[in-house]
Amino acid sequence: MSAAAEPLVARGLVKRYGSLMAVDNVDLNVATGDVFGYLGPNGAGKTTSLRMLLGLIRPTAGSIEIFGRDPLRVGVHALDGVAGFVEAPRFYPYLSGRRNLRLLADYDEPRTRSKVEGVLELVELADRGNDRVGGYSHGMKQRLGIAAALLRSPRLLLLDEPTTGLDPAGMRDMRELVRRLAGEGITVLLSSHLLTEVEELCNRVAIIRKGQIVYEGSLAELKQTAGHTWRLRTTDPDRSKAIALGHGVRELTVRDGELSFAADADTVAALTVLLGQAQVGITRLVEQSATLEELFLELTEPGQQLEVAA
Repeated sequence: MSAAAEPLVARGLVKRYGSLMAVDNVDLNVATGDVFGYLGPNGAGKTTSLRMLLGLIRPTAGSIEIFGRDPLRVGVHALDGVAGFVEAPRFYPYLSGRRNLRLLADYDEPRTRSKVEGVLELVELADRGNDRVGGYSHGMKQRLGIAAALLRSPRLLLLDEPTTGLDPAGMRDMRELVRRLAGEGITVLLSSHLLTEVEELCNRVAIIRKGQIVYEGSLAELKQTAGHTWRLRTTDPDRSKAIALGHGVRELTVRDGELSFAADADTVAALTVLLGQAQVGITRLVEQSATLEELFLELTEPGQQLEVAA
């Protein structure tokens, strides 16, 4: 195995259930240090993909390499350095959080027991470690799931909807935990339907629609494909509109005296000069980039228009 092997590479991943194509020729590349967002509507194939990546189900076709290891060839040892959970972590509800972790450590590697206290501290559950898991809140169970994953000292952490069902404070704490783990050098593959969360945490994303990847790459590059829109408020909206239309801006609309249009930065700079020469005062000029939510909807809803590089 090469020391430089990427954490995760999937090629041509397919999963069929009879006549249903759940995952259709998916390619994924998760690089060292990524916080990688895996996005898609319900039923798009995200969870099925994650199950294949974690070795919980076998792909119908395609290949997976984890740190250069092929799970179909080397078996469970391909998952050395990999941990996570799909949908929701599971524990014995009648045992304490601490006892659950000790049991998992014994199943995996008895020496891992020495890490139990450290991971409980990391996810801020040390003071509740002796309480039965059946009495834990949903957020506490999610954090215990991450603690269980961290017992394995993973280099790649797969998290499926880790903030689902959490209150705002719990979501904030989970985001901070993911940031902390990424800062410690752990590569994270994060599946989430909360797009503002992905936009805040992730540097790269893949978007899946009906089992197929419609975009994979840099989040910043995805946002650049949509171009930039501008909102302009002036002392004379009508003259401003006429000047802007004569200067080549695109998609111009006026609402409540404010102009909205698409243009590159050079065009906008020249427009401001023209407005000044026409003695039209600019009271507000704001650049607006497309949100991940807007881009996601354009890529995943019927009739999507956004064009992205292959």
